[in-house]
Parts: sequence; C-alpha cells; structure tokens
Amino acid sequence: MRAVRCHELTGPSSLRVDEVPEPVAGDGEILIDVRAAGVNFPDVLVTRGKYQFKSAPPFVPGGEVAGVVAAVGAGVTVFAPGDRVAATMLQGGFAERVVVPAPAAARLPDAVGFEVGAATLLTYATTLHALEDRGRLRAGETLLVLGAAGGVGVAAIELGKALGATVIAAASTDEKVAFCRAHGADLGINYAREDLKERAKELSGGAGVDVVYDPVGGPYAEQALRAIAWQGRYLVVGFASGEIPKIPLNLPLLKGCDIVGVFWGSFAMREPLKNLAHATRILDLVGLGTLKPHVDRVFPFAQAAEALERLERREVLGKVVLVP
Repeated sequence: MRAVRCHELTGPSSLRVDEVPEPVAGDGEILIDVRAAGVNFPDVLVTRGKYQFKSAPPFVPGGEVAGVVAAVGAGVTVFAPGDRVAATMLQGGFAERVVVPAPAAARLPDAVGFEVGAATLLTYATTLHALEDRGRLRAGETLLVLGAAGGVGVAAIELGKALGATVIAAASTDEKVAFCRAHGADLGINYAREDLKERAKELSGGAGVDVVYDPVGGPYAEQALRAIAWQGRYLVVGFASGEIPKIPLNLPLLKGCDIVGVFWGSFAMREPLKNLAHATRILDLVGLGTLKPHVDRVFPFAQAAEALERLERREVLGKVVLVP
C-alpha cells in the first residue's frame, strides 16, 4: 500500500510517498481503509523531531483519519467491515490503510463526509477535554481563544459557544478575525495591531476573561494571563509559535487563578473510554450541524509536504486534509 513517510527530521520537505507493507488487525483492533487524513500542527513538529513523542525515520505521520472498516481483529464486536468511522492514533494516519485499537474509533454519521470527519476528532476532542475536563468552562463565562483561526481555535470557538460562553477570538490578521466571527465568535482581537491584554479586559467589561485557551504560547501568553479574571483558568494547549513562554509566578498568585496543562494525547491513552465518549458526542454534534469543522483545502498524498508547509506558515484557516 502507499503511505507518506518522513525520511529525515528536517521538516515537511522530507516527506515522500512510499510503498509499505499493509498492516493487519490484531486482537482488539480494526483495520481502516483510509479515505481522508487530517493534518495537524503536531504532524509538522514530528517531522522536525520536536514533538513530545519522537520517532526514528522513516515513519508515517498522521494522527487522525476517516474511512471504512476493512477488517476486525479477534474480540472486536462493536464494528464490522463496511462501517464508516473516524479514528485517532499516535501516528500512521497518512497511509491507505491503518490499524487502531477499537476504542480509538467512533462511528461516523452518514451525514458527515470523510474529509470533514478526518478534520474533526483531534482538534475537537482536544478542545472538549480542555474546556470541560480541565477548564471547567461554565455557561455565562467569558472564553478568550488565542490562535483562533486554526484548527483547535475554530473548535474552541464552536465548543465554547455550545457550552454557553461568550467567546473572544484572538488572531493575527483582520481576515482571520473575520473568519472567526463567521464561525460564531462574539468578539475579536487582532493581536498583531491591538494590545491583547488591554483589549481583552475591555471586551470582558473590565473584569477579565474567565478562561484562556492557548495553543500558541510565545509572546502573547503572558499578556493573556494578565487579562484573566479572579480565579480564572489558563489552559496550556500547545506552542504553535515555537516558543515556550516563561510565566512570572506572581501572576497566578495575584489573580488567584489556575494554570492548567492540557495533554490530550496522554488523556486519550490513559482514559480511552472517556475519550471515546467525547468523540462520539462530537461526531453526533457534527452530524446535527451544531459543530461545523472547516476544511480549508484538500491535498493528495503526493502534496503532503505542501500541506504541512502551509500549516507551518500559518496560511490555513481551520484544517487541511490529505486524501490517498
């Protein structure tokens, strides 16, 4: 079968389409015929050897797919060949077929296409875990989303609204802020030309924001924390800027606030059944049209490097997807 493999830890340019052996479903596993694979920022990081989980080249990146069950291993009763599914995995998604443990897959509603299905689980499952399990976001609170035009940013906007929050979207251009508003954000901040701290305080009525969702890190992290309300929750989701910020610890003391780590990958491995419940809930909401994952562009496997490079250059609104 064909798969996109990373041959050197030098970035997306090292990706090539290769012929590789087809995987076989073992006990408790399912084999998926991949119809589409989502592209996420961790995929960029793994090609540079900068992600938490490191692999030695050559390896197949890709953390989420949508497709059709081709075979099931011994002991699997919840799926059968022909079932439409979406699934997440540590890596291996950029391939024509992939094997995953059965609890890592959820049924894809008939109303949801494969490309949208492949653009959903990793970002929305990360975000639901962040906002509900870690951030304890409540109806009536104010949520500030950094990097709001990206995949997890759009997910945070839509899930924040679904949970009853007022959502402030922060992004780097007016075009991206307008995109966020179109996806449901109540208010917007262009942090390339506005003071993030002052504007966030102003838009929250001077009290500060209750929850900060930060997948970016870098220079805006401290500004966002300074805009947080008393007993707010600052969610550390990732460092898409490439810079891990250093936070003065007097700030959480003075704010009485929490700085909360969100490591969805570890959560999904430690609590697979709870993660599956999240995934099923998310896909049901996508099927109903309550959540609307945005696919910016679809690339064939042969253009995988271009897809990841566009993501690395922050030229993507929402998600990009690969198809075999």
